[in-house]
Order: sequence, then C-alpha cells, then structure tokens
Amino acid sequence: MDSEPIDPNIHKNSGFTRVFKALSYSLQGLASSMKHEAAFRQEVFLAVVLIPASFLLQVPLMQQLILVASVLLVLIIELLNSAVEAVVDDISLRNRPLAKRAKDMGSAAVLLSLLNCFICWASVIALNWDRYFS
Repeated sequence: MDSEPIDPNIHKNSGFTRVFKALSYSLQGLASSMKHEAAFRQEVFLAVVLIPASFLLQVPLMQQLILVASVLLVLIIELLNSAVEAVVDDISLRNRPLAKRAKDMGSAAVLLSLLNCFICWASVIALNWDRYFS
C-alpha cells in the first residue's frame, strides 16, 4: 500500500506566531476548565485565598515559594486530570475497565497533590508557630 509521506511540520508555526498561538490555546484551556470543571473552579478559589495568604504570613522566601508552588501544583494536576477525563469520555461513555482505571488514577493524582499542599502548608505554619502564637 503506497501512501504519500506526511510532512510532520506542515501545521507547525515558528517564532512569535508559535508563542502567540500556544498562549492562546493555554488561555482557552483555562477558560474551558473554569466553565466546565467544578473541581477546577473550587481549586482556583482555594488558590485565590491561599496564594495571597502566603504573602501575609511573612515567612522566608523559600517557604513562601513552597506554599505557592504547592497550590499551583494542585491546579496543574487538576488540569491534567480533567484532560484525561475529557479524552476518555470523548472516546466512549461505556463502562470500560481501562477507562475507569485512567480516570481513577487521575483522581488519585489530584488527591495526592491536595495532600502535598496540606503537608506543605502545615509544615510551614508549624515551623513558624512561635512567630504567630507567642
């Protein structure tokens, strides 16, 4: 069976156009998640509260970076989980063991990122406990 070779760069952009389109796609992904994903909206609310709170704590820079990064990690993992769920649901809504496994693993990743966030925040607060409550 003969077929024409496909140029892998046929739809590729370069330079500033690529950066602009990538930014546009990223913003569309964030907007779509805000519109369609309740869990993402809840975690954005958490980020809107916790990230400014990290600046109010007046902790060393490295601890503040850990606090902010732990919150951003939750958002990143939730976006990836939502992407997995969207692809699985687009393929088929039937109950299939591998589809369930993929969705459960994505959910577990979100749970672990939330646990990580909690541990980071609890650790920083514990390290600075005397500063706040003495």
